[in-house]
Amino acid sequence: MSKIGINEKSLPYDLPWSEKLALAKEEGYSFVELSIDETEERLARLDWSKEERLAIVRAVYNVGIPIDTMMLSTLRKTPLGSEDDQIYEQAYLICRKAILLACDLGVRNIQIAGYDEYYGKKTVLTRENFIENLQRVVDFAAENQVMIAVETMDDSFMNSISKIRTIKETIKSPWLQTYPDLGNISAWPENNPSLDLESGLESIVSIHLKDTLSVTANTPGKFKDVGFGSGQVNFLGLLKTLKRIGYQGTYTVEMWNERRPDAVNQMRYARAFFEQLFKKANIVLEDEYVRRS
Repeated sequence: MSKIGINEKSLPYDLPWSEKLALAKEEGYSFVELSIDETEERLARLDWSKEERLAIVRAVYNVGIPIDTMMLSTLRKTPLGSEDDQIYEQAYLICRKAILLACDLGVRNIQIAGYDEYYGKKTVLTRENFIENLQRVVDFAAENQVMIAVETMDDSFMNSISKIRTIKETIKSPWLQTYPDLGNISAWPENNPSLDLESGLESIVSIHLKDTLSVTANTPGKFKDVGFGSGQVNFLGLLKTLKRIGYQGTYTVEMWNERRPDAVNQMRYARAFFEQLFKKANIVLEDEYVRRS
């Protein structure tokens, strides 16, 4: 049995948390993924008061749908591998705050953006700094029993599960795993996404469902805002791979519709789109299991 969740940026922006959670549940999703992005508003969530955190927990219990994962995409702006000592330390402190917030909200997995450097220049030092800083983050996460899951990215530094597994050979911890994005691993021509999933099964704790356009010799690809079914990801083939190799983790629909008037319709379309694909791949979804019980 599998669960499909949805990222917060798929939900209408101006809804209070109780209504966001209720909407996700109503549209057939099993959990919501919290966003801590580059904006000051969402970064400020890391400093929520005890009362603000308790209000979110109450909403989760009252509505009956959890916030299982957190997307810490603010690390694009403040990368773990920065050569700037101040930014390097700030990235670590952001991760510490995120881990403590996860403890308070009941978040199981924190998805770390796999960037050594995004806006700046990549060097040998930025890679070493990324590994060194990630080790510090994982150590703190282990102390607090929170999973750190590195996402495969729209960036060549960490664009496959195999590259994350290489990092795991250095950082040996059960609290460091992978969060592959089916769109991202499919978009890079050097990847065989099915083999990448096979070889990395033991490290996969959750999966992003996103469509993309592939990187080619003449185009940079498109990693965002590609409608499901209009991109080049072979979702059915990859879902069949995951079924065959015995993957049991969660799936998260990823869209960027929060400021669009048709956000709810897009949520509904995505849920229906993947429901029929999961059926073809013989993967039973949580609500189907409940109906059969």
